[in-house]
Amino acid sequence: MEAILAQLADSISSARTLEDLTRPLLEMLEAVTGLESTYLTTIDLDKGFQHIVYARNSRQLQIPEGLSAPWEDTLCKRSLDEGRTFTDDVGTCWGDSEAARALGINTYVSTPVRTSCGELYGTLCAASSSRAPLTADAEKILGMFSQLIGQHVERERLLVQLQQANAELAASALTDPVTCLPNRRALLQELTRMLARIERDGSAIVVAFVDLDGFKAINDTYGHEAGDQLLAAVGQRILASRRAADLVARFGGDEFVVAAPVGPHGAELSAEAIRASLIDCTRGIYWIDGRDIHYRGASVGVAVANGGHADIEALLRRADASMYALKRVRSLGTAA
Repeated sequence: MEAILAQLADSISSARTLEDLTRPLLEMLEAVTGLESTYLTTIDLDKGFQHIVYARNSRQLQIPEGLSAPWEDTLCKRSLDEGRTFTDDVGTCWGDSEAARALGINTYVSTPVRTSCGELYGTLCAASSSRAPLTADAEKILGMFSQLIGQHVERERLLVQLQQANAELAASALTDPVTCLPNRRALLQELTRMLARIERDGSAIVVAFVDLDGFKAINDTYGHEAGDQLLAAVGQRILASRRAADLVARFGGDEFVVAAPVGPHGAELSAEAIRASLIDCTRGIYWIDGRDIHYRGASVGVAVANGGHADIEALLRRADASMYALKRVRSLGTAA
């Protein structure tokens, strides 16, 4: 028993995954029960199946990992329903189990594996093709092992939940809540990667600065909620008009930025085509807050980064200056 406890302590301290913990436990369980097969199962009550996750087979009886059986036909269900953890005469006790008959099980011991909240995860079992007794110590160790596995399952689930929460938090920090597009922080991070890539391969990037002309008037006339709806709608139209490789982000206020990788030749022509496309896709009728809003399209400025070292802030300033130049021309046209 001292050797088992020493091995148990070592297994617990070194286990990083459920498999790391379970496989040594199955080996120890075989030693203390003397039974041929030891295995851990999971139970899917919704689908009505039990699955063998990890198994150790040392002699004649072979219970393969990955085996699935209908839950209603298993010895584990009968054991749980009847509160009988052990029998050395499966044929007499539960002769109606086709799974047990097919595997040739005569001696069987099982205990449920539950999480701290009482949820049934699966079972920890041992079995043999011949009849064999079970000592009180072996039954206690079986229960202790099932508790250790249940605690580890709970820890793994909590870790997964924490990782998901962290991922969601990281995503929310990079996402604009109004448009669900990448925000300014995400834009700057991705532009850094895109510029590093063109330094390596000699390609180019067109950066387009999109400003929604007349947005303040829409906000003042229809309210901020309608303004937010327009921002979201414009963002989705821009996104739908671009390629999968392009980045569309909300820069802030009524401004969007599009970053589009292009070939090294004809980048300026590509930039003008992108400008025209963005003006066109933002122009039109929007159904906002129960009414049609006719929008004449955004002012768009473009700048090109060609291979070599490029400064992000300088690139954005050039696109912004180009946008304001167009805005002045459009305002003069409107005034005329």
